[in-house]
Amino acid sequence: MQQKKMLKKQTLVSSFTSGLNGLLTVPGDKSISHRSLIIAGMAIGQTEIRGLLRSEDVLSTLCALRQLGVAIEDDLDKNVITVKGVGTCGFNSPDEPLDLGNSGTGVRLLMGAIAGQPLTARLTGDASLSARPMKRITDPLQQMGAQIGYLPKNQGKGLLPVTITGANPTLPLSYSTRVASAQIKSAIMLAGLNARGVTIISEPYVSRDHTESMLRHFGVEVEQRFLADGRHQVTLAGEANLKAKNILVPRDPSSAAFAIVAALITPESDVTLPAVGMNPQRIGLITTLIEMGADLDITNERLEGGEPVGDIHARSSKLNGIEVPAKRAASMIDEYPILSVAASCAQGRTYMPGIAELRVKETDRIAVMARGLEACGVSVDEQPDSLTVDGQKQITGGATIASQHDHRIAMSFLVLGMVSQQTVSVMDAETIATSFPQFASLMNGAGANIYAPEV
Repeated sequence: MQQKKMLKKQTLVSSFTSGLNGLLTVPGDKSISHRSLIIAGMAIGQTEIRGLLRSEDVLSTLCALRQLGVAIEDDLDKNVITVKGVGTCGFNSPDEPLDLGNSGTGVRLLMGAIAGQPLTARLTGDASLSARPMKRITDPLQQMGAQIGYLPKNQGKGLLPVTITGANPTLPLSYSTRVASAQIKSAIMLAGLNARGVTIISEPYVSRDHTESMLRHFGVEVEQRFLADGRHQVTLAGEANLKAKNILVPRDPSSAAFAIVAALITPESDVTLPAVGMNPQRIGLITTLIEMGADLDITNERLEGGEPVGDIHARSSKLNGIEVPAKRAASMIDEYPILSVAASCAQGRTYMPGIAELRVKETDRIAVMARGLEACGVSVDEQPDSLTVDGQKQITGGATIASQHDHRIAMSFLVLGMVSQQTVSVMDAETIATSFPQFASLMNGAGANIYAPEV
């Protein structure tokens, strides 16, 4: 079994840049990479995956699938992952716990896949992941017949580790979520593949629909529609047979966000990011930045592997503060940290409501961003469900930011350092490897100055 590497603690420093220029090729989409491995593992036949993100989070999912009995070959020279699927009932009980590291997506989707199969598995993760709530995932899975076991001290909070004994077949479920969460929705759908009947999930707004698209790609009957009250509903037919199909993973819009914002806020910048995923449920940040006055173009729009992609051209821009619609949060939930950086450089005030979901990510992203921005001289107002940022004519910087082992926090403050009067240091920056291992080198190649301090 492929072993995950233990990353050495690292501090990175970012200093002012006079501009970014050139072609920036960001890595494959993290959300789609997780789903491609799991769904290919549940198909019948052999799937070739190209463009997979080889980050720590995705490798955690890959290792877990191997523990469950899925044969996976990785040809680094050809950049091809080959998955030999075992079917929707083919997972084996692993000999050891499945350690998903810091991967919230990996652990939650695997919970759903395991819940619908005749096996028992214990899932765990690192300290950060073990502090994140899982009951909103396991509660509906329990209603579908899976047996869920937490440690007594964690039962009420629903914290890892958790032991799941799957139900085969699972019970069909009609479930209404209180928040628009692709992870909740996807876990229920994966469990519903083996249900004798139809599984229905409704959510207040449409969340990213990569699982729906990929399951259809593999031959599963999935329908999506909007209800009269505006809620989004997904219907999935159970007793499904997934047929292996090759996948080309588009480039990650959440990773592209850091390069885009960096180009917009630094002077004399002009960058192009090719083949970035343009799924309508993932481009909330693009829409928001354009409303703020960003000089952005999307060209060469096309379909790759069933997902829309396009080339993004971003240039230095004068941004203005706006109120971001709360209903847009589901389409850009991972991008609020870097949006907060853009807001810091905008003229006027940016109000971001409806983002309580950020408090249960890798860390409390609202609180951590607020404290970090204040330390860099930015005026903010933090509320339970919102963040307000007042744009500054000049960013002071000069702060050392604790990333709280959150990759998006780390990258956001390194971008802020590019426009700060004084350097910005980020501790525990090794966490960036969970989603964007080449972040520093890619940005430096375009003109940034991100470096490890001399000891």
